Amino acid sequence: MQYEIRYKPAFAAIFVTLAPGESIIAEAGAMASMDGRLSMKTKLSGGLFSALLRKFLGGESLFVNVFKNQTSQALTLVLTQSIIGDIECLELSGNEMCFQPGAYIASSPKIDLGVRWAGLASWFAGEGLFKLKVSGHGKVFFGAYGGLSKQTITGEFIVDNSHLVAYSPDISMSIGLSGGLISSMTSGEGLVNRLKGHGVIYLQSRSVSGLLGFLRPKVK
Repeated sequence: MQYEIRYKPAFAAIFVTLAPGESIIAEAGAMASMDGRLSMKTKLSGGLFSALLRKFLGGESLFVNVFKNQTSQALTLVLTQSIIGDIECLELSGNEMCFQPGAYIASSPKIDLGVRWAGLASWFAGEGLFKLKVSGHGKVFFGAYGGLSKQTITGEFIVDNSHLVAYSPDISMSIGLSGGLISSMTSGEGLVNRLKGHGVIYLQSRSVSGLLGFLRPKVK
């Protein structure tokens, strides 16, 4: 499967070229345009039980769309996300990655989609009790609000709430004050996400909750 991510970093979109016989799985609503000869089939992701877990625990859609090229010529498909921001492609080789709700866009057919318990710390941070877990072999496309940055951490790393997009499963999370009690209350930072372990994380440069907080007093 050939692809190109265009219009980075603010308005990124995935331009996919499917060779004859190739297919790609995408989140419901991700398709922006497609060749009319591509076939599209909507299905429950991994069966009813798995799809329900993704919907109600992982924050994803109940259905996914499968786009397949059943012709003898290469055909194109454009996928995007609903928010303004960047998109990245992650290549999995039997390893796993956890995503925040809404980050997943599309993946290769051999990628498995599931959910993973994130802990009470994630819930207190307003990011849910469960994360979407992807595993297997192939490509995974995911997006964020704003720009995306990749970082390898060893030990402890502090992230402001709503900026974590994806992380390795071996990384643990806890919630704590950004500093002392007084400085945390007066700095505007309050509670932060403390990550511990060794692995890869992806961060987004903007926060949807921060945007909502900025707009709320202006639209009353």
